[in-house]
Amino acid sequence: MNDLAGWTVLVTAGGTREPIDPVRYIGNRSSGRMGNEIAVDAASRGAQVTLVTTMTPPDFAGEVVDVETAAEMAETVWERAPHQDVIVMAAAVADFRPVVAHSTKLSRADGPPVIELEPAPDVLAGVIERNQGAIVVGFAAETGSLERAVAKAQSKGVDVLVANDVLATGSGFGTATNQVTIIMPDGTIDPWPLVSKAEVAHRLWDLLVELRAQQD
Repeated sequence: MNDLAGWTVLVTAGGTREPIDPVRYIGNRSSGRMGNEIAVDAASRGAQVTLVTTMTPPDFAGEVVDVETAAEMAETVWERAPHQDVIVMAAAVADFRPVVAHSTKLSRADGPPVIELEPAPDVLAGVIERNQGAIVVGFAAETGSLERAVAKAQSKGVDVLVANDVLATGSGFGTATNQVTIIMPDGTIDPWPLVSKAEVAHRLWDLLVELRAQQD
């Protein structure tokens, strides 16, 4: 299969780490596994793929850019966004970061620190601003109800939103499987069965091929 030949694709993966000091950070449980599978499947189908990740990348025929924080991911993704046909935002980017990242390790002897937070860059919003013509896929990891994901699909300007309940069996962080719901901006909802993350990736690219054909 070579149905993505000629496509330029950017995929983000992993969870960002927002430093508190040189030892500690605010992060999340994302393993990057879903994003890796999406990048691998795209490359295997002929796309020119850039994977921007905070985690160990897979061995595949694509460019890898290592980042750590939301700001680093934003800078990297926004620079490349105007040149992409498809952008898949599978990374779990921090919503908030410490206002101050201490240059030396905080000491237990000094007592619990007060950590003031500020919003981290909204990488997805920046992508939408920089490339109106790309197909943009957002991800939403929720716990329980997917109502917020439906609202996100309608408000963020994405073409497709992939949502999952990370508390559901086999659908959490680091698992080999995933059970996702595809949400379109018009409110259409398509729940997929529990399958391997590799199969989710393959089905997602099948969907995007169909979507692009409709747009041409």
